[in-house]
Amino acid sequence: MSTVESAENVSAVPYRDANLPIDDRVEDLLSRMTLPEKAGLMFQDMIMPGPGGTLMQETNPLLAIPPTDELIGQKLMNHFNLLGGVKDAREIAQWYNRIQKRALETRLGIPITLSSDPRNHFTDNVGTSFMAGILSQWPETLGLAALRSEELVERFANFARQEYLALGIRTALHPQVDLATEPRWSRIAATFGEDADLSSKLVAAYIRGFQGSQLGPESVATMTKHFPGGGPQKDGEDPHFDYGKEQIYPGNNMEYHLKPFKAAIAAGTTQMMPYYGMPVGTDKEEVGFAFNKSIITDLLRKEYGFTGIVCTDWGLITDAIILGQRMPARAWGVEHLSEVERVQKIIQAGCDQFGGDSRPDLVIELSRLDESVRRLLREKFTLGLFEQPFVDEEAAASIVGNAVFVKEGEDAQRRAFTLLTNKNNILPLKKSDTMAKVYVEGVDVALVEARGFHVVESPSDADVALLRLKAPYEQRPGIFASMFHAGSLEFPAEEKAKLATILEAVPTTIDIYLDRPAVFPELAGSAAALLASYGSNADAFLDVVLGLAGPEGKLPFDLPSSMKAVEESRSDVPYDTANPVFRFGHGLQY
Repeated sequence: MSTVESAENVSAVPYRDANLPIDDRVEDLLSRMTLPEKAGLMFQDMIMPGPGGTLMQETNPLLAIPPTDELIGQKLMNHFNLLGGVKDAREIAQWYNRIQKRALETRLGIPITLSSDPRNHFTDNVGTSFMAGILSQWPETLGLAALRSEELVERFANFARQEYLALGIRTALHPQVDLATEPRWSRIAATFGEDADLSSKLVAAYIRGFQGSQLGPESVATMTKHFPGGGPQKDGEDPHFDYGKEQIYPGNNMEYHLKPFKAAIAAGTTQMMPYYGMPVGTDKEEVGFAFNKSIITDLLRKEYGFTGIVCTDWGLITDAIILGQRMPARAWGVEHLSEVERVQKIIQAGCDQFGGDSRPDLVIELSRLDESVRRLLREKFTLGLFEQPFVDEEAAASIVGNAVFVKEGEDAQRRAFTLLTNKNNILPLKKSDTMAKVYVEGVDVALVEARGFHVVESPSDADVALLRLKAPYEQRPGIFASMFHAGSLEFPAEEKAKLATILEAVPTTIDIYLDRPAVFPELAGSAAALLASYGSNADAFLDVVLGLAGPEGKLPFDLPSSMKAVEESRSDVPYDTANPVFRFGHGLQY
């Protein structure tokens, strides 16, 4: 504890009195804060545990994350995004208690608010699997959308909420309610698909599951993103990168993309994140949305009445090196401004907090801090962090990844499979002497053999073939850029030829993981059975193929007939590709 405020003084001050109204506590604490303390509150950057759940002592060279004591003790920050997987819940809980203890040692003892990107979805993508640890693993939100169940989405969110709380995570940097109207966009997997009405129903259930009927000590606050909808990107490119910074509305259809955000506000989401993109060809200023006063103040705050926290997406102010790749600040449309001028424009636009930067020094000389600081403090008080900043380390070990949560997640993985075709009712497979030899790709041979099948090396020797594929994409240079699946949605000619050879040789069941609406009319016509999935393990796939679980999913978007149809469609208009092979809502059952 600093000599400025002794421990005895801090415990006696009004903002520490839980019996006082929250607004009174906020005003009392605000009146005691210095400019550096206010500035520190307005930044949220990444943080990682050190070895064995200790505080990180050195700067992470790959991600440029400073030592923890520098962030909390020198920069006076107390909002952080947890990076890295959760392999040991007790260890993460111990680390969380250590960072809270360090925060309580600062002059005013303002507790940490820890946030996280989604952690409860199955993935075997090397680029994103750091999120997949011991928490319960469900399909991607696309898979939840395929099941069309508000009750299931709320149940999922409630289970995830309990796991987050056990680890000390109090802000979900989700849900993502952008609409998948541009099939090439790389971030569709985390959305609820193409339909605004379905997304609106499901996001309300999602927020109820995380926050409850109202925000309180048992809640995880939700940061809905990316306002005003990040789906209609030019050519489907992503505005993490300068070649994807333009967001276009050729169908003059921005209002359609706003529907889920209105539903989120009505459901009580407490935070909102604008996207990187800059609107082109509209009546809005052509600058990134977080810099855009007409979007944040005029539309979100005044027209929609949103009074919560607005946090920018990550890295709008300073250039950075991410996974060895140089990444300029995503200051689209205002690249010419200095760092402090960018900060000023973001604050003037109506944002409260800066994501992915640790530069409180840039804010100290600016005005309008108190309005944002009030919002940020109010949420800390409402979440009960001042009364209970610590978590139960033993409880974390029993709650996170418990058997009930894991089973329900895996059941949802199975149910979300979407059966697109099933010629002659080949599925579910019935093991017999005439169906004993199997050719497989994309599935662990040992798992198939454990089901009693004999795996052969050539399709010509097989009775049936089982293939698990991923939606195609074009590899981009750079480790960070390679994590974004962009470009063409159809398989390369070489891959098509290889698949055609297998399909001609043996009755083949194909499952395609859809993180984007892939183009594969040739497979739809030739496969014995065609499945779509949205994040599922191999056992889930085999259970569905063998009829131990039934596919219940309905497509959350159209599947286009060609890349020409995709290129000619309007990026902001749903169901706009000509003659899709499968329509939104298609899905067979056994």
